[in-house]
Formats: sequence, C-alpha cells, structure tokens
Amino acid sequence: MTDWPTLMPLIFAGLMGLAILIYVVLDGFDLGIGILFSAATDDEKDTMIAAIGPFWDANETWLVLAVGLLLVAFPIAHGIILTALYLPVFVLLVGLILRGVAFDFRAKVPVHRKHRWDKLFAAGSLLASLAQGYMLGVYVMGLELSWAVFGFGLLVAFCLAAAYAAMGAAWLIYKTEGELQKKAVRWLRFTLVATALGMAAVSLATPFASPRIFEKWFDWPQVVWLAPLPVISALLFVWLWLLSFRLPAAGDRHALTPFLALAAIFALGFAGLAYSFYPFVVPDRLTIWQAAAAPESLAIILIGTAFVLPVIVGYSFFAYRVFGGKAGELRYD
Repeated sequence: MTDWPTLMPLIFAGLMGLAILIYVVLDGFDLGIGILFSAATDDEKDTMIAAIGPFWDANETWLVLAVGLLLVAFPIAHGIILTALYLPVFVLLVGLILRGVAFDFRAKVPVHRKHRWDKLFAAGSLLASLAQGYMLGVYVMGLELSWAVFGFGLLVAFCLAAAYAAMGAAWLIYKTEGELQKKAVRWLRFTLVATALGMAAVSLATPFASPRIFEKWFDWPQVVWLAPLPVISALLFVWLWLLSFRLPAAGDRHALTPFLALAAIFALGFAGLAYSFYPFVVPDRLTIWQAAAAPESLAIILIGTAFVLPVIVGYSFFAYRVFGGKAGELRYD
C-alpha cells in the first residue's frame, strides 16, 4: 500500500526543485543578456533583445510555479523563508518589474530616449540577479542574520550574477552571428572565471554551515558517492574554457554546446545543494514533512499541477521550436 502522507511531500519537493532549476537555467540566460547590455553597441542591443524576445516572459513562469508550490505545499516554510528574505525578495521584484517595463518602453519611446530605458533594463536585470544570489547565500548559511552571513550573501550575489552573464553569453553564441557572436565568446571566457569561483565558494561554505551537512559530505561512504559532482563540474568548466578558444567554429558547430554545458553545471550544483539540505526545506529547522500541508490538500493541488505542468512544458517547447535558429532583425511594425 502506498504511504501517501510520506510520498506526497516528496513529490512536491521534487516538483518545486525542478521548477527552480529550470527557472535558473532559462531565466538565467535572459537576465544574463540584460547584464551584458551595457557592454554592447546600440545595434547589438537590438539583436540581443531579439534573441530573448519570444522567451523571457515564459521563462519567468517557472519562478511563479516554484513560489506557488512553496506557498501551497509548504505554507509554514513559505512564511519562514520569505520573512527571513523579505528585503531581497522586494529587491528581486523591483528588478523584475523594472526590466519588464524597460523591455517594452525601449521599443515605444523616441530614439533619443531609448538609451535611458536600455540602462534601466540592464540595471533591473543586474538587480534581480544580485537579489537571487544574495538569497541563495543566506539560505545556504541557514537563514541566520550576522555580518558573516551578509558578507557571504554578497559574495554569492555577485558570483550568481556572473553565472547568469555566462549563460547569457552562451545563449548569444547560439542565437547570433558575426561580430556579436565573437564578442559573446569573449564575454563567456571572462564570466566563466567568476562563475567557477562562485560555485567553489558555495561548495566550501555549505558543509561548514551545519554539522549535519558536514557529516553528509565527508562521512564514509557518502564522500565517495558525492565526489563525482564537483569533479564532473570542474572538468566541464575546464573543457568549456578550452572550447571557447575554438569558437565561433566553421559552420557554426558547437554553437549550442556552451549553453548545454553550463546548464549541466547548474544541474550538478543544484543536485549537490539538494543532497546537502535534504530532508530539510528550512535548513536544520523544518523537514519536508513537518512543513507540508495536509495530505488531502496536497492531493487536490497535485491534480491541478498534473494539468498545469504539461501545459507549461508544452508551450515552452513549442516557443523554443518555433523561434529557433538565429535572431533576426528586430522590428516592431
């Protein structure tokens, strides 16, 4: 007989984790392109907007899904986490709203006013990325309030922004050609270093955030099972760095490879964090089962999710297929 009270919280924790990972990968590249905006020319900015135009709104759906699942499936954890992270969540929303408004207004204002909206688009993208990184850093350190946690949150904030910029550069390598593609390769090399440093910082700090996590990482034989995650990630970083010196390649070969490699690195990092904090949804305070809503409520929510999730996945695949290939000329007529 299926133990639904035990299984249902696990299902929703998995769905929430999957939604967060997909959001980080997909919205990461369009936030990253916004961060890179200030380093591009006016014509390049239009091409960069064309490269994310059909996707960026849909990408944010995954964030809504993740927060929605946290609220309805783990309401106690939702209250604790968002209370501890109230200010960075506010900054995140300001950044997302700012870049959304700038995205539309830059296409409608006179040409001489377009620059100010381009700057606001870049600022909103950077603000949202820094806020997300800061929240990750504070969460890793157990949602504690201290100067050390604040400093670590800032470190992770800048490193996650660099990681998003790397994703944005990788997406531009895939979606553009010519001088902008070559420039994107240079951006990728620069941001890869900061991304690697950021992941290393999180990896070093996580086991020291909690004695329980330290034991999960370094006790035998867990250390053997966990070792492939950092080793494979490091190999992917080195391989991607070396590959960048052969890009752009003839016939546009390997154009999508940097993006896929970074997505794999993000997935490995996320797997390490998930392993470290399981079974807690609030670090060392609330487990998945302690924070979960009643099984009857979860059953109703799961039925709704079974209808909503395939729709989100379906229209995402459809959009990426229809608007595949190189970004064309940006037109609003």
